Amino acid sequence: MAQQKQVDVSLTLSKHILLNYGKDSNLVFSPISIQVILGLVAAGSSGQTLDQLLSFLKARTIDELNYLYSSIVDRVSAKDSSSSGPCLSLANGVWLQKSLTLKPSFKEVVETVYKAACGQVDFKSKEEEARNVVNSWAEKETKGLIKELFPAGSFDSLTRLVFANTLYFKGAWSCEFDASKTKHFDFHLLNGDRVQVPFMSRNEERYISEFDGFKVLKLPYRNGGIQSSDKHSFSMYIYLPDANDGLPALIEKVGSESGFLDKYIPWMAANGGNFWIPKFKFEYAIEASDALQSLGLVLPFKPQDGCTEMVYDPRPLHVSKIFQKSFIEIDERGTEAAVATGSVIQLYCLFEVDFVADHPFLFVIRENNSGIVQFIGQVLNPSIT
Repeated sequence: MAQQKQVDVSLTLSKHILLNYGKDSNLVFSPISIQVILGLVAAGSSGQTLDQLLSFLKARTIDELNYLYSSIVDRVSAKDSSSSGPCLSLANGVWLQKSLTLKPSFKEVVETVYKAACGQVDFKSKEEEARNVVNSWAEKETKGLIKELFPAGSFDSLTRLVFANTLYFKGAWSCEFDASKTKHFDFHLLNGDRVQVPFMSRNEERYISEFDGFKVLKLPYRNGGIQSSDKHSFSMYIYLPDANDGLPALIEKVGSESGFLDKYIPWMAANGGNFWIPKFKFEYAIEASDALQSLGLVLPFKPQDGCTEMVYDPRPLHVSKIFQKSFIEIDERGTEAAVATGSVIQLYCLFEVDFVADHPFLFVIRENNSGIVQFIGQVLNPSIT
């Protein structure tokens, strides 16, 4: 139940960002990465700020929230990288002004719940040096895919703490596509134009279901199939609206109907029919504080006595910015995806069916057993990298 609540939070956040920030571009981001950062903020908050964070994250108490995110961190951290399944890694980091000390209760949560690396830097007089330290950490944890998580000017003399989370995923399809079958076809854009892009196809292992107004394709990763005994079972799901311009309405439905991802899952193999999926590769960056505030999470961003449990400092702290940078690439072999999120804390059955993804669609990468969404995004134009 608690994990389903977190999936609902992910989809509410996804709906808002996709509909308001992704009208004209490909988009990929990780809701769970933002949620982990907000969990860290909650662990260092009190009073009405804590209450609002708990309400937004659908948790009754901070202990419940800590337990939930601890299980998520442990689940990812326990992944055996020597197995043949997807490579998945999560890392958390906390950096504080070198003159400050974390409060013992917050330090314990940082180290035991979030297993975060802790460091001290000089935000007051060496902010660019501090920015390079955090950005280098994020780049290393994402295998070089995410560079410059924090843009120039992110830190200044008022910065007291920085939280960061990274998530890296690399998985091979359980049944790879034959590169010799990849062909260029038209992809229909939302404005009615068309672009030529490479499409992949294969004859084996298709899991497709048709619903009212859309189809769903499940692409399991190796050791992520329906009968997989691996406790980490991952798949990509592609939600393709019937209408070429039907993606906004589909996103509205996904973000409004509780349990949507569990309700619309293809379980049966489909044979025959046309089957074409475009290759794509792109990155996306967002500063998410405005999006979160427009969803009602406003108190953590106000300079009041809310973030009081982080460090020994009599002056009020608040979240000034939350940056996220994401990358995804899918090809005939599989998927590679990465995300880094950082917050700045400052003072103040068999059937035949076609599945031709030749118009804008939604995609989700999720862990099948827990339902947790690692990445979600939309493809409006696969030719744009």
